[in-house]
Amino acid sequence: MFSLMNFAAEIAAEAEGFSGAVMQAAPETAISVTEALSSAANQTIVKQTSSFISWIKTFATWENLFKLIGSLLIILTIWIIYKLILKALKKIPAEKASPQKMMILKRLLTYTFYVAVVMYVLSLFGVKFSAIWGAAGIAGVAIGFAAQTSVSNIISGLFVLTEGALKIGDTIIVGDVTGIVDAISLLSVRVHTYDNQMVRIPNSTIINSNLTNNSYHKQRRMTINVSIAYENDMTTALEALKKVPAYCPTVLADPAPAVWFDGFGDSGINMTIAVWFKPADFLQTKNDVYIAIKKVFDEAKISIPFNQLDVMIKK
Repeated sequence: MFSLMNFAAEIAAEAEGFSGAVMQAAPETAISVTEALSSAANQTIVKQTSSFISWIKTFATWENLFKLIGSLLIILTIWIIYKLILKALKKIPAEKASPQKMMILKRLLTYTFYVAVVMYVLSLFGVKFSAIWGAAGIAGVAIGFAAQTSVSNIISGLFVLTEGALKIGDTIIVGDVTGIVDAISLLSVRVHTYDNQMVRIPNSTIINSNLTNNSYHKQRRMTINVSIAYENDMTTALEALKKVPAYCPTVLADPAPAVWFDGFGDSGINMTIAVWFKPADFLQTKNDVYIAIKKVFDEAKISIPFNQLDVMIKK
């Protein structure tokens, strides 16, 4: 095998020899210095090129050619298997595998494919994996100390992805953040709030905090408190409040709505109505229930107490 350093050294030697000869020669020979140097350089280039071609020929054997073809066929086979498994995963119905589980499987499959190809290529060059695993262990310890927060988020992300406590499209509450889940990754969960602001929540925060998922179940209950004045008939008020679900198309009949008295307050009698609805109908259901309460109370002549201020003027 040749090198650029050897090539330069030989050219320099040839040039030095010719320069010494020129110094001792007659003045009329100085004109041929350039031609002599050029000839020496050309001879050196030809010599090094021949060495390079000879080095290439040592690899251009039938045995190496068959090894190359076999290696390409093995890599192609691994790639075909990877694509077939990936295609099979895409055919799994959404009822059997949630989007985040599919994401985990696809990422694991992709990482496995790349690792398998890299390890196979390295084995072709005679790389010993025992040394690589040892170096990876030492590097892993150093990286672990340098990036404890990221490692914590990754470990927490594995729990978040596999636990199934939330999925894309769910409305969640973590601390003072309420939003709809847009993406779940190994480091964080990304949500957008109701005023369309993107919030990134680290997975370690989700694991170490109370997570409320308003979309986890297919049905959700809403309870609304209302007060009636003491001069109203309680039976009439109860029957009127029971009519509220009929005015709300998003309220579910099963489980059945419920209405009850909840105590005597300072300025009125407290009542509660509880209705069930689908999580996606939260806002419409809440508006419909409040409108219906006012409507049935007006029809039944039921008054809702409110704070009053009496002003007395002395003359």
